[in-house]
Amino acid sequence: MQSINHFLVKPVGSRYNNVKDIEGKSLILNSEIQNHQYINRLAEVISCPVASNKNIKPGDIVLVHHNVFRRWTDIKGREKNSKAYFKENLYLVSEDQIFLKKHKDTWQAIKGFCFVQPLQFKGALDKIIEHPNKGVVVFTDGVFKKDQIVGYTTFSQYEFIVDDQRLFRVYNKFITIKYEYQGNEKAYNPSWAQSSWWINQSSARADYYKYWRWCFCW
Repeated sequence: MQSINHFLVKPVGSRYNNVKDIEGKSLILNSEIQNHQYINRLAEVISCPVASNKNIKPGDIVLVHHNVFRRWTDIKGREKNSKAYFKENLYLVSEDQIFLKKHKDTWQAIKGFCFVQPLQFKGALDKIIEHPNKGVVVFTDGVFKKDQIVGYTTFSQYEFIVDDQRLFRVYNKFITIKYEYQGNEKAYNPSWAQSSWWINQSSARADYYKYWRWCFCW
């Protein structure tokens, strides 16, 4: 089966990442089907479209938009699948919904994107928090070098968890500066991102917004 313009994919695992195994017991982290934070973003490519110009092959693992596997509730309270749903755990995904691919255990960003890991920043009261606009390139489409320190515009980043790393997807066009590596930079990867999807997320993000309030209230 081959579509003209869409990739046929299936989720890696379940549609949602809302269950955590702790000491042999399952902990449900969230039960809201519309909460995008708990939706699985990893998919396996089953077939590629005839008209595709991307170097993606069947069997590759791809990182997709959060709405692909998402379910939602209409105004009458009925659960619905996303528009990407095809049948029996299969989904049709357009090219602009794929941001990262994994081929033979190697991740590569899709053209136009890079994935950066934010750096640490010493904020108010010398507390180590996440730098809001500076990070190190982890996955690239080739425009920027891996491990390059870059700066990006405010609110241009979108959060993903990849291989237990909290990364930001950033359009290449929103990267505004390249920094010289000083040797003392440290990546900011909170403990909740490491095999603990979204546990303690609220407190981690609270520190981030406290920094913003501290910056702009003076």
